[in-house]
Amino acid sequence: MKRLLATLVVLVLIGFAAFKAGVWWLADQRMAEARQALESYGVLHRGSISSGIEGRLVLNNASWQDFELTQPLDIARAEFDTGSPVDLLSALADPTSLPAQWTLRLDGLGLTLDPTMLRNWVTAEGVNSEGDPALFVLSCAPDPRQQLGSGDLIRMGITALAGDGFVRQTQGNLHAELNTISTGSLELDWTDARIRVQDSELSVLDGDEPMRLTLRDGGLMRRIAAYCAREAGIETGEWAGRAVAALVAGLEARGLAASDQLKALYRQWLLEGGELTVNLQPDQSMFGVPVRVDDNGGQGPSWQVRYNGAGVPDVFLTEAEPVVQETPEVAVEPVVPREDPETESWYPAELESAEQWIDRQVRVTLSNDNVVEGRLVSVSERELEVARVVAGGEVAYPMLTRAIVNFEVWRRGRAQ
Repeated sequence: MKRLLATLVVLVLIGFAAFKAGVWWLADQRMAEARQALESYGVLHRGSISSGIEGRLVLNNASWQDFELTQPLDIARAEFDTGSPVDLLSALADPTSLPAQWTLRLDGLGLTLDPTMLRNWVTAEGVNSEGDPALFVLSCAPDPRQQLGSGDLIRMGITALAGDGFVRQTQGNLHAELNTISTGSLELDWTDARIRVQDSELSVLDGDEPMRLTLRDGGLMRRIAAYCAREAGIETGEWAGRAVAALVAGLEARGLAASDQLKALYRQWLLEGGELTVNLQPDQSMFGVPVRVDDNGGQGPSWQVRYNGAGVPDVFLTEAEPVVQETPEVAVEPVVPREDPETESWYPAELESAEQWIDRQVRVTLSNDNVVEGRLVSVSERELEVARVVAGGEVAYPMLTRAIVNFEVWRRGRAQ
C-alpha cells in the first residue's frame, strides 16, 4: 500500500512538473511569435512566466515599447485564465482553438508621460488619410493648430496614466474594461462577439447586436476645458464652441451635417464630462451612427445614446453636399519653434549634417508616420542608427535615409 501511494505521489509530481514545463515552453513560443509579428510596431518584453494548475498563465513585469512613444507601457501582471489545465495547454499549443470561456486580467498598467512622447494627442496631422479635416480637435493655444498634447497633460498635473484592464469572453458575450486612476474608465459589452486568433492575427468576430460602449471621464473633461480655455485666452464656453465648429467642419467635408442635439451633446460633454453610453457597429460606415436623407421630412432613426443615465433623443447625421474647406493663409507656413538659448527643446536639423549630432538625443519621423527617438549611434550614406533604452538596455534601430521625412535634435536654442 505504501509503495502504491508513493508511486501515485511520484506520478502526480511528474505530471505537475510536466504541466508547468509545457506551459512555460508553449507560452515562451507564443510570446516569441507575438514579438516577431509586432516588431514593425514596437518591442514586446514578456517578463517572467508562471502558471497555475487550475488553468492559469501569468506574466509578471511585462512591457510594450511602441516606436511612436518615448515611454514604455508597463504591465505589472497579466493573467490569462481558461479555467482548465487542458484548455490552457490547447490554447497555447493552437491559439486558433481558444476555449469558449476565458478571462484576461491586466494589473498595474502604467505609462509615464513626458512632454515629447507624442506628436499629437488627438491627431497626427489634423487630417485623415483622405485629407479630410479631423473631427475631434481640442486646441489648447491661441494658434488652433496647436492641439492638446502630452506636455499639456503634464502641466495639468497628469504625469502618468495608470490603471487595470479586464477582458471576459463567454459563449454569448464579450466584455472588456479599462479603469484608470483619475482619468476615467472605458467599458465595452458586445453580445455574440468573439475574439479569435487566425494566421497570427488577432481579430474580433462581431455579432448581430451592436457594441455598447460606456465612457466615464472621471472629471478629466472639466480639467481639459478649463486648461485649454486658459491657454487659448478665452472663456470655456467659447473654447467648446470652437471644438464644436471643428466637428461641424469635419462632417461638412465628408458630406454630412450633425443634428442640433448631437452638437449640444458634444458641447456638454466637453464642458462637463460624465458618463456617456453609445451603441456602435464597427463594420458600418460612421460606426452605425444613423445618416438620414435631407428630404425625409425629419423622420428617421436616432442614435442610441445615454448621457448620465438618461436617454438623448434626436441624435443623428444628415446627408449634405460636401463643403471644400479652404486652407487659411496662416496655416500655409509650418509652425517653426522659436529658438530660446536658455532652454532645451526639439529643433529640426538637416539630414545631410546628421553626423555632427552623434551621441545626441534625436527624433526621427519616417514616411509611414512612425517616430523613433533615442541616441544617434552612427550615420552612413544609406542609413541612420538610433539606440533606444528598452528594459534596462539599449536596442539599436537602423533606418534608411530615404524613408526619413523629418530629423530633429534635442538641444539648446541658438541666440537669434
